[in-house]
Amino acid sequence: MIRVEDLHLHFGGIKAVDGVSIEIARGSITGLIGPNGAGKTTLFNAIAGHYRPSSGKVWLDGEDITGLPPHKLFAKGLLRTFQIAHEFSTLTVRENLMMVPGGQPGESLVDVWIRPSLVASRETEVGRRADEVIDFLQLDHVAGELAGNLSGGQKKLLELGRTMMVDAKIVFLDEVGAGVNRTLLKTIGEAILRLNRERGYTFCVIEHDMDFIASLCDPVIVMAEGKLLFQGTTDEVKQNEQVIEAYLGRGLKQRGQAPAAAGAPA
Repeated sequence: MIRVEDLHLHFGGIKAVDGVSIEIARGSITGLIGPNGAGKTTLFNAIAGHYRPSSGKVWLDGEDITGLPPHKLFAKGLLRTFQIAHEFSTLTVRENLMMVPGGQPGESLVDVWIRPSLVASRETEVGRRADEVIDFLQLDHVAGELAGNLSGGQKKLLELGRTMMVDAKIVFLDEVGAGVNRTLLKTIGEAILRLNRERGYTFCVIEHDMDFIASLCDPVIVMAEGKLLFQGTTDEVKQNEQVIEAYLGRGLKQRGQAPAAAGAPA
């Protein structure tokens, strides 16, 4: 579904992404890990249109989307979430979800005045979909709560829910587990798996928790210093000497330790 070819993104003399080529298969949940500063989020931003690459190409379903702005990629079904949730804090959970679909007739003053029945019909339809998402994500108890009052984990679920309000093809999740308690993280993981298996969502996930990655992702892509370091299964990643060295340093590698523990930096 996604093909990235020799992607570079430079900020002055800093090579944040340095010649990365990857593929994300349709229907997969692909993990993206690496030490802090490896260039993971910058790669996300380059694919999702927040930064224009210095060079290289990005394809979505065979279409060159290099440098397209986020709103155009959104219309093509490419969505992303952020490490820090971007909710509308003064709107309710339900209202946050209803804001997502574009082109609603209620956005036009002309339609509001001349075709109020069309506006009401579309609003009912969007509201019904929002209720389905709320039920799917088990957020019924906070549906009428202002989004700014939610916990960190609930905000991450809300961000995931917003991707369900449109026909997403691929969703890039940036540290979906950051600041989330274990119970809610389990709920988030189950929702991702259901969306993948039942609705055919393709995901690419940046995450620090290796147990979470292992429970969801195949394959796993490893970056270090802006470059692609390794790609394979979770077990292969844990046993790869280059990955061990990138995470833990040469001294620990020589003593045979590996980055297998939950919460290892990614």
